[in-house]
Amino acid sequence: MTQLQHWQAKLTGTSAPGAAILIRLYVGAVFLSEGVLKFARPDQLGTGRFDKAGIPAPGLLAPLDGALEIVCGVLILVGLLTRLAVVPMIVNMLGALLLTKLPILWGDAPLFTGKSGWWDLAHESRTDLAQLCGSLFLLLVGAGAYPLDARLERVRSAVPAVPAARG
Repeated sequence: MTQLQHWQAKLTGTSAPGAAILIRLYVGAVFLSEGVLKFARPDQLGTGRFDKAGIPAPGLLAPLDGALEIVCGVLILVGLLTRLAVVPMIVNMLGALLLTKLPILWGDAPLFTGKSGWWDLAHESRTDLAQLCGSLFLLLVGAGAYPLDARLERVRSAVPAVPAARG
């Protein structure tokens, strides 16, 4: 096994039980739908929300975030490079929690006026925490049952190697 094949096997392999497909489908569907909504409802969920939250360059970062959520959401859903796809989504969720949810603790969250303290933070961050935990799970164990990676590997394995031309 070459170094590249070893790296690829580690990236696309899975030690997850078959039921992990449920986590993969949930995490991928939520990221995909939230990414689409950033474009479908820019004032409420895209650029407008980023601006209200005080995130710099909302005109650039909101569409970039939406595009990443769509691309990574689809990759996670189909089980293609799942471990790689969850990495930017983990960063995404950490950013959302730190920038938009953590200020709820001291009552200084522009997106959540009138909310403060632990219980409001716990309530408002539940989806972000679920996405973060689901993404971390997929990073650690892989895609679970029926990933596209496995199907592509079977196809690659079935194609006979072409011998190198001698000159």
